[in-house]
Amino acid sequence: MNFSIIIPLYNRPNELDELLESLTKQTSKNFDVIVVEDGSDITAEDVIEKYRNKLDLKYFTKQNSGPGTTRNFGAEKSTNDYFIFFDSDCIIPENYMEIVTKRLQDKYTDCFGGPDAALPTFTPIQKAISYAMTSIISTGGIRGASEKAGKFHPRSFNMGFSRQVFEKTHGFSTMRFGEDIDMTLRILESGFTTQLIKEAFVYHKRRTDFRKFFRQIFNSGCARINLYLRHKKSLKLVHLLPACFLLGNIFCILAAIVTALIFKSLWWVLISVIPLIIFVLLVLVDSSIKNGLKVGTLSIIAVYIQLCAYGIGFLKAVWNGLILKKGDTTGFVKNFYK
Repeated sequence: MNFSIIIPLYNRPNELDELLESLTKQTSKNFDVIVVEDGSDITAEDVIEKYRNKLDLKYFTKQNSGPGTTRNFGAEKSTNDYFIFFDSDCIIPENYMEIVTKRLQDKYTDCFGGPDAALPTFTPIQKAISYAMTSIISTGGIRGASEKAGKFHPRSFNMGFSRQVFEKTHGFSTMRFGEDIDMTLRILESGFTTQLIKEAFVYHKRRTDFRKFFRQIFNSGCARINLYLRHKKSLKLVHLLPACFLLGNIFCILAAIVTALIFKSLWWVLISVIPLIIFVLLVLVDSSIKNGLKVGTLSIIAVYIQLCAYGIGFLKAVWNGLILKKGDTTGFVKNFYK
């Protein structure tokens, strides 16, 4: 089985360098690499030349159209029957291709996905954000470490599907955010099956700081309702939890203020925010055990951003899309990584 690894790229030559370097170390060489520059101002031509003789590498440029259609462009240029998609801010463990090949030979599915992890060399903020995006406390484990939420929905930073899937679904949609979930839903609706390959993880740098992280997750919250408008069965109870968390925090803070004004007692204020204190301590202890105290402390901020930003975006989209019937809700349209 031969694969095409497809990488959409926008102004990230340094990230691409790390990603391609990791691909040169794969223990299985049954793949080519297709890099598609999506209208970048800062191109990766020098990086591409560095790996011309190290990888079976193809490089294309196109006008900017977003990540989904850029992945489709790469798939159209492939001659192989199975595609694997990585984001440019990923680093791939050396046995990744070997693991995927063996699993698909033993248990073939037309679509698969894998989880992500953080390298020890990542910055403390990157590790904290990785914790927020993968911890069972903040996500319930549905982003790549668990299949409890139903049929597994791969995410495009670490996702593969067959040419047959591409031809039947016509690939990713033009959605700027949530396009990978939309793709997975259409794959399942078309009768294909998916699987999680837990061992096929990637190191995901998540090229972001807290401000950019807020924008990214806000867009994800908006996208959830945009997806519901396209796929009526896609909205689950778990997707309401960040909004409930946000409203619960607001209620506790307001209760503390009212209590302080009425009783003028610090003890009553503390009682009002006990749920928040318990949650903060839970995140701090869990992340500190796994990552150290510094990352554990930063994880509190990351988890709050992850849940509250999603909740705000979700509620905005509910208001615009479901109550006012305005259709899709747009978040940070231009580029939330800027």
